[in-house]
Amino acid sequence: MPQPTECHNAETIGIVSLGSNVITPQFQPLERLRRALVDLGDVGITLKKTSQFYHSPFFPANQGADFVNAVAVVSGPLIAREVLNRLHAIEAKHDRTRESRWADRTLDIDLIAWGDGIQPDVETFSNWRDLPMERQKALTPDQLILPHPRLQDRAFVLVPLNDVFPTWKHPVTGESVAEMLNALSESEKSAIIPLRT
Repeated sequence: MPQPTECHNAETIGIVSLGSNVITPQFQPLERLRRALVDLGDVGITLKKTSQFYHSPFFPANQGADFVNAVAVVSGPLIAREVLNRLHAIEAKHDRTRESRWADRTLDIDLIAWGDGIQPDVETFSNWRDLPMERQKALTPDQLILPHPRLQDRAFVLVPLNDVFPTWKHPVTGESVAEMLNALSESEKSAIIPLRT
C-alpha cells in the first residue's frame, strides 16, 4: 500500500481508529464496530482494509468497561475536516455523547491521520502531543490536530494499525509503526488481545 498523501479533490488515504464499550439493546460492542465500518461507505468514505478486532482495557485504566477496538485504512476525495464531520455523523447515529473526557462510549471513531497532513501546524501538534497527563484530562482541542497527538502512546491504536498499515510512518517524527510499538512496554502491548470472531 502506498504511503498516504493528501490532495484536495483527489483520493486521499487515511487511518481511523474505532472503539466501543457500551452494550445497548441494538448492539454489542463488536457488532456496533462492524455496523460502523459499513456506515463509512454510506457517508462517502471508502473502506480499504480493516484490522482484526481487539479486546482492550479502558483508558485510563480501571475507570470503565473494557473496549472492542479496530483500525481501518480508508480513502476519499475529501479534506480532513470533511472526514471528521462525517465520522462524527456516524458516531451520532450510534448515540455517541460527549459529556466528559474518556467516558464510556457507544462508538468512538478517531481520525488518526489523513494523508501525510500535519494540522494545523507542527508547533500546535507538538504542544498537544507533549501535554502532561493531568492536562490531557482537562483540555480538549478546539481544532483538528493531525496526526492524532496521542497515537504513539496507545497500544490499542498501534497494535491493530500494525495489522493493516505496518509501513506507515508518522509525518512529524518519521517513526514507523514498529518503532512506535517497540517504544511501548510489553504489558501495554500484551493487554491488547485479538478477539475470536
